[in-house]
Amino acid sequence: MQTPEAKNRYLPLGTNFTDTHPLLIDTEAAAEDIQSAAHQRIRAAADLLETFSCLTFEQADLKDISHITNALYLLVQDGCDLLEVAQTGMMQLTTTDAVKRTPSEQSQS
Repeated sequence: MQTPEAKNRYLPLGTNFTDTHPLLIDTEAAAEDIQSAAHQRIRAAADLLETFSCLTFEQADLKDISHITNALYLLVQDGCDLLEVAQTGMMQLTTTDAVKRTPSEQSQS
């Protein structure tokens, strides 16, 4: 059984198709690492779309189009999930930093 902290720390990717959620995002990972993972997935999707845009429909089998669409969905959805976690983490850091500042420091900004 997971502790409440573990449930909040590890968020399932939206592309999990099972109840056990084997693919998780560690919300305590460095924001740069989360953003890098998101960038990697979105870049791969963009590259695949670029390749796909060079093809004509006469060259592609319907089954191939379905496979490519599924791969694009997985890459983009995972990238969006990762970006949401990174954005939430950065917002929490900004809020925490603002709370830590003294009133005189806040008036200077």
